[in-house]
Amino acid sequence: MAASLTDSHCHLNLEHLRNNLPQVLQNARENGVGHMLCVGVSIEKLPEVLALAHDHPNIFASVGVHPDEQTGHDPSVDELVQLANDPRVVAIGETGLDYYRIKGDMTWQQDRFRRHIRAARRCRKPLIVHTREAAADTIRLLREEGAESVGGVMHCFTEGWETARAALDLGFYISFSGIVTFRNADSLRAVAAKVPADRLLIETDAPYLAPVPFRGKTNEPAFVRYVAEELSKLRDVPFEELANSTTQNFFTLFKDAHSSEALAHA
Repeated sequence: MAASLTDSHCHLNLEHLRNNLPQVLQNARENGVGHMLCVGVSIEKLPEVLALAHDHPNIFASVGVHPDEQTGHDPSVDELVQLANDPRVVAIGETGLDYYRIKGDMTWQQDRFRRHIRAARRCRKPLIVHTREAAADTIRLLREEGAESVGGVMHCFTEGWETARAALDLGFYISFSGIVTFRNADSLRAVAAKVPADRLLIETDAPYLAPVPFRGKTNEPAFVRYVAEELSKLRDVPFEELANSTTQNFFTLFKDAHSSEALAHA
């Protein structure tokens, strides 16, 4: 059986990729990448994300405001739910907490995260969660807001096993990016080896975080193959098995993707 890869988190609307999109999508196809999730990070750029998803049946979209976003519109729960009604939207996010880039009183960021969780529960779509130097608060808010009722993914995971276990206990999936290929990522590789096979996802976070051997260059969905190759070695499973199981996991988590793709082909 041929390998079928899915990039569960990328930003194809950003100019690094958008300006060369035909070649980016061809590269993805040539590397066995059949599906991509283009993740929203602001309301202002959401039309670009939705346009990509409507133009390409194998590209899905999400609606959210990144925790680092400070200048754009901060939507209400009702607004997020309304935007998520688009048939190409399969998730709420990127949302979460980031105490690395921004310091001080983070109440505003926590309030935004709570609104996203509440919107996800309202529209019954999973969450795409970003956490950096905020693991304890991230897990606490997910618990307090009942996020286990919709689940989601801890994207671009870089935390330890304790945080992974807490997320798994809430029904979340764990997604690894090109960081898992970095030379100094031994502790992360140890976590990646332990995540249950049916809760594992792979991503690029393109155009950021290109894996070895492309580290420091513009990332693109085709390079998710290198993440899959690293994980297949770590977990001692055939590449095709790892690729196909993570794709199956993607469609299990993002349940609306099946109907969304069928509608786009219609």
